[in-house]
Amino acid sequence: MSAEKHLPNIDRPRLYGRRSGHKLRRGRRQLMENLLPRLRLEPPPAGGRLAARDIFSQPVEDLWLEVGFGAGEHLAAQAAAHPGIGMIGCETFVNGIAGLLAHIEREKVANIRIFDDDARLLFPLLPDASIGRTFVLFADPWPKKRHFKRRFIADENLDELARLLKDGAELRFASDHMGYVGWTLERLGRHPAFAWTAKGPQDWRRRPEDGFETRYEAKALQSGATCAYLQFTRLPRRPVSS
Repeated sequence: MSAEKHLPNIDRPRLYGRRSGHKLRRGRRQLMENLLPRLRLEPPPAGGRLAARDIFSQPVEDLWLEVGFGAGEHLAAQAAAHPGIGMIGCETFVNGIAGLLAHIEREKVANIRIFDDDARLLFPLLPDASIGRTFVLFADPWPKKRHFKRRFIADENLDELARLLKDGAELRFASDHMGYVGWTLERLGRHPAFAWTAKGPQDWRRRPEDGFETRYEAKALQSGATCAYLQFTRLPRRPVSS
């Protein structure tokens, strides 16, 4: 079920490219048909929001979100390393979703749920201060100026992430496109809810110690590209005066 029918105002720039690539092999088609329906994050009744207990049958310590999980290797690795954390992955690319499903089946990961649509459709369905960490890793930089409006890091999306992230929660961004890195630093630097945590160059030149390599990152590094790893903290909310 698409989330779009629950959100009437959907006239926004598309953030993603193709929805599918090469034809899926039989095994992955079967995963899409049989496993995805069990892991798909479905919208609640109109007007409702999803709590962690609605998403996972077993209690979880926290919810982490990955926007655009690519082929799923990072999300699956984080889920395996943190079995007590509930992982939500957003992706529209069918081949990438099938890749994640293959990781889940092979590694017997039980703490991932998939939203196979535009991540912005998921945001209104989640409660305030419900996410402990968000990953935006090697997303399409949309390098042409006329496509800048398609970049995920945008003021309205940061406003939504500021609402969703808990005080002290972390937003991790990584890219090999320095234009997009500068764009991200500019927008997060001026947003009142976020602070860049870097103390020196090594803090953004190296992947976090508890991070995992993505397929796109590996390709970038093999080609000799420079990657930047930015970490931001969600600042404490101001108390509401009575």
